[in-house]
Amino acid sequence: MTAATSSTPRYLELDALRGFAVMGILLMNIISFSMPDMAYFSPGIYGGTDTPDIIAWTLSFIFVDGKMRGLFTLLFGASLMLVVERAEFNGQSSAKTHYSRMFWLAIFGLSHFFFLWYGDILFLYAVIGCIAYSMTGMASAKLFRIGLLIYVLGFVANLIMMGALLFMEYQAAQPGASAAVVQQFSDAMADFTSDNDLQIAETQSGFLTLLQTKLEDSLFDPLVNISFNFTETLPLMLIGMALYKDGFFTGGWRDAKYRQWGIRLTLIGTILMLPIAAYLIATDFDLLKVLNASLAWTEPALLLMTIGYAAFLILLIRTYAASPWMYRIASVGRTAFTNYLGTSLLMTFIFYGWGLGYFGQIDRAEVYFFVPLAWALMLLWSKPWLQRFRYGPLEWLWRSLARRALQPMRI
Repeated sequence: MTAATSSTPRYLELDALRGFAVMGILLMNIISFSMPDMAYFSPGIYGGTDTPDIIAWTLSFIFVDGKMRGLFTLLFGASLMLVVERAEFNGQSSAKTHYSRMFWLAIFGLSHFFFLWYGDILFLYAVIGCIAYSMTGMASAKLFRIGLLIYVLGFVANLIMMGALLFMEYQAAQPGASAAVVQQFSDAMADFTSDNDLQIAETQSGFLTLLQTKLEDSLFDPLVNISFNFTETLPLMLIGMALYKDGFFTGGWRDAKYRQWGIRLTLIGTILMLPIAAYLIATDFDLLKVLNASLAWTEPALLLMTIGYAAFLILLIRTYAASPWMYRIASVGRTAFTNYLGTSLLMTFIFYGWGLGYFGQIDRAEVYFFVPLAWALMLLWSKPWLQRFRYGPLEWLWRSLARRALQPMRI
């Protein structure tokens, strides 16, 4: 831990972990930036099924998908608690501070969604962050129990929902199935199918056409996203809050305990993921089975591996705390808001029609070469910027708007 003043502590573990998370979330999102929606779930739908593409999908499915978003969400919960503590320490209203931050985060999120990229999570975090705040006074054990309960309930609900689709598919495939049964299954699957050629054409169009399409067809998608992700996002925020209170994110545990959690949780999660990945490959990426796996079957492993990754990374950060590279990663974390939105700007410029227009033009395995490019940019600019300024550009804007006053920028 380092501190500028006693009221504004900086934890290397939190900063660097946030840096790893914002870099990792691009590894998860790169397919959504560059290909039609459903390609994220299956290479059989888009992106290529050559051996390198299958290997890329398998590694991402087992080790990346959902886990980086989960890590980001845990950290949001931890940061929520840190902001509340700072406000209370300084004699400010934690509620006023928090809700002002969430209001402007929601505005940033909606702007991100409509003007830049449909995969925004900021609006989701802002809304659910308002709910999570009401539980900040709870003890860590209670936060963890409530978070785990909501997560399990969501897991069971998703199992039932996706399992019902499997049963409908079975009924529709039976000899003599009525037209009504077949149509019911077709209607249920309509939400999970898309016209790849149409989406490529739309994304390759100009900025105003993309905006118009979102306003006409996706106006309420940010709200739908909340209902769809509620039982994952809120529990992970609460667990993040609980782990912060227990000293997990601030380096308060022994190295042996971090190592134990990291090895056990990551190993168990990986063991759960391996047969699911093998099964999907064996079924030639049957759409409904892929959706069941992605939206239901993998949820226990997602939770375990997310926390396991966090433990491993904290141990790594503590071990190499004096490394110049760790300081660079921590700088990326301190400017995570700018780096997150900046990544969307860079990637949409590369892939969308208002930029270079490579959307849908590059195979799955090859598109990952763009990720180290973005990582290098993050690592190159964040450290020298923070040597001159107190905050990243968008961090400064967010803070100034939330506090209704321009904040001092230069060091």
